Formats: sequence, structure tokens, C-alpha cells
Amino acid sequence: MLGCSDSRVPAEIIFDQGLGDLFVIRVAGNVVAPSGVGSVEFAAARFGTRLVVVLGHSDCGAVTATIEELQGVPQVRSQNLRSIVDRVRPSVESLLEASREWSPEELLRQAVRANIRMSANQLRHGSQLLEQFIQEDGLMVVGAEYSLDNGLVDFLETPDEAV
Repeated sequence: MLGCSDSRVPAEIIFDQGLGDLFVIRVAGNVVAPSGVGSVEFAAARFGTRLVVVLGHSDCGAVTATIEELQGVPQVRSQNLRSIVDRVRPSVESLLEASREWSPEELLRQAVRANIRMSANQLRHGSQLLEQFIQEDGLMVVGAEYSLDNGLVDFLETPDEAV
């Protein structure tokens, strides 16, 4: 599982699993960076992991920071934080035109989901090893959103769409 580092989103509790049952990679904004791809590759190659869940969550601070940055309200003062915002940016930029009709809450909701989908897609198509596991060994990469309001997980695609 590649999830956000937000402590309100504990994967083991959300999926009713014990410690050691999941291979969990956590980074703000559930962004895909080389170390995260390598960690997913390691889980698939070493432990035979065949399901990768990219788990984002409602009201994500990294996505909020990216929206603010794109709307001209820069809050990011660190090069390291900027690298997270820059990885979220492509999924949010495409929504800004449509967002004129949306409330700020709806923009954030749509941006969180777009970021989850983009991260899942990057894992599916950003690694030759993961692509091989997908084609030959049945690895699936799916996106999901955890609701901080109601504690439910909404999977954003079916297994057929996740290939």
C-alpha cells in the first residue's frame, strides 16, 4: 500500500489487518517518487505482493497546498516540500479550469481523487518491473480514497480498470 503519511489514515486499522500483514509505504500526498516505486517493486519481487492500493484521503493537506500554490497563495517555503507539491501539481492543474463551477470543497474532493488516480497510473506505467508483474503475474494497482468523515474506503476503479 502506498498511502499518505497523515496519521489519521492508519492502513492496518482501516483494512483490519495486524502489524506485519501489510507492506505500507507512506509519504505526504501519496505521491510517487523513485524511492516509493522501488519500495513497491521490492514488495512485489521479494514478498509476492499482488495488490497495491494507492490510498489517499479526504481533506489532504498536500493537495490543499498544491491548490493554494496554483491559485497564487504560495505557502511552500522549502525545496523538499516543493518536491511534493510539484508531484501533485499535474493532477490538480487539469482541474482548475473546471473548478470555476465548483465550490472550494468540491475542488479539493476532485483534486484528491485525481491525485490518487495519477499516482496509481504512475505505478502501473512508471516501472518496467511493475509492468512485467502486471502483465505476467497478475499484479493489480488500484486507487482508493479514505473518508476522514465516515471512515469508509471508496475504491476508484474496478480490477479490470486497474490494469
